[in-house]
Amino acid sequence: MPIKDPELLAIFEKRVIQKKVCRNCGALNPISAVKCRRCRSTNLRPKSAGIAKK
Repeated sequence: MPIKDPELLAIFEKRVIQKKVCRNCGALNPISAVKCRRCRSTNLRPKSAGIAKK
């Protein structure tokens, strides 16, 4: 079910999509993170935004 309300879409992006994922342990970290909160690795990548827009 796609989200059409722009305010809800902004909240969704901030809470779900704007994260970093640790490549070592897979933990979700805030977008401002430099090190992983779980394993302290610096090997982080941005979470891929897999939103299907129709």
